[in-house]
Amino acid sequence: MSEVVKNKPRFGKMRLIDAVAGGYRLPLAGFVSILHRGSGMLMFLLLPFILYLLEMSLSSESSFAVLKEFTSGIFVKLVILALVWAYLHHFSAGVRHLLMDLHMGLDKDSARKSAVSVLLFSLALTAVVALKLFGVF
Repeated sequence: MSEVVKNKPRFGKMRLIDAVAGGYRLPLAGFVSILHRGSGMLMFLLLPFILYLLEMSLSSESSFAVLKEFTSGIFVKLVILALVWAYLHHFSAGVRHLLMDLHMGLDKDSARKSAVSVLLFSLALTAVVALKLFGVF
């Protein structure tokens, strides 16, 4: 009596394989939220290393010169740029979340616009910092 319907949509738990296979489409606001969490985690995990470098740079002139030479490499500049993006994105997404806590921009259209503005703002400021970091101006 019971027939198995093959094309019946399945509702329930979302697995990682479902998201990768294209079964679900994450909205832009969800993508920005995930990036907000990831940027916060990146900054938190690298904080001890950054504080150690700050302590070294302030301890003596010779250690500052060593760190200045260390940060002149292209790979280190890219890591610094990634940290700058993480900070700018986390800050701007945090402001977005604070405004949402005040019940501003909760409808679908406003949430999408604020997500786009967070991405554009963080990427534009990161590009300005990249130009300065790589000596364009």
